[in-house]
Amino acid sequence: MQSEQPGNSKTASSLPTREELNAELLAVPEPPKPPPPPRHPTFDDAVNLALRHVKAVRGGDLVGVLLVGSGARRTVTPHSDIDMIALVKGRTDSHEMLRVGDRLTDIRYRGHKEVEEELSHSLLLPSLLRKARILFDYNGICAQLLQKAHQQFRQGPPPATINERIRLKAICFHWLGKAEDLLDKPAAAQYLLNLFYNDCVQAFFRLRGYWMVAPSDVHRFMLSREPALAELAGRFLTATHLVDQLNFGKQFADLLFKEVPHPARID
Repeated sequence: MQSEQPGNSKTASSLPTREELNAELLAVPEPPKPPPPPRHPTFDDAVNLALRHVKAVRGGDLVGVLLVGSGARRTVTPHSDIDMIALVKGRTDSHEMLRVGDRLTDIRYRGHKEVEEELSHSLLLPSLLRKARILFDYNGICAQLLQKAHQQFRQGPPPATINERIRLKAICFHWLGKAEDLLDKPAAAQYLLNLFYNDCVQAFFRLRGYWMVAPSDVHRFMLSREPALAELAGRFLTATHLVDQLNFGKQFADLLFKEVPHPARID
């Protein structure tokens, strides 16, 4: 029997044990926390950036900035635009569109005295400005303007003259007749029917003495005032065939303009 050599025994006894090896291991560090995802600007962030832009562009003659539309009404959606009116000294009527983050921003530059003069006869400004939100105001000019807009809104829009009523009726029936003539060209007829309906909506507010409302509120507003008219409008908008849409359009126009005479006729 072969005897164990002294060298091998010494080597075996000098090897570290499993426990000793595990004791030498370093603790595995925790993985670093991932960076937070980039924060998308909120609607108010985008409004503030747009306001800084307006101040930089028209800082010297800027007297006020108003937020209008869905932002002022607090009905913002992920796809809502930013609508602003920048009031400046002197006379101007310019328009600028830009993107702030994911928001489309529509900025209209107007002379503040011009806007004040238009309040007495405009069919849109009083209802637009009465819910406006002041973003910047110099010497209280915006506050005074909004107060006048509220007063004008309470008085109601100026009444339509008989000539204006007849003109509105003639325009709407003109589009309707043109659409009927082009039934063999569906795309053109559909375009004319869209013009017809848009003009009828404006005529409804004008003839009935109402202020215009936001496009998304038109049908609900009409339904609350004249359900029969709103029902015909709904049938016109949801008709799947041009002939049906044309028939509902005629009924809608007849009811809308039933109190308005035809234009004078000369034979």
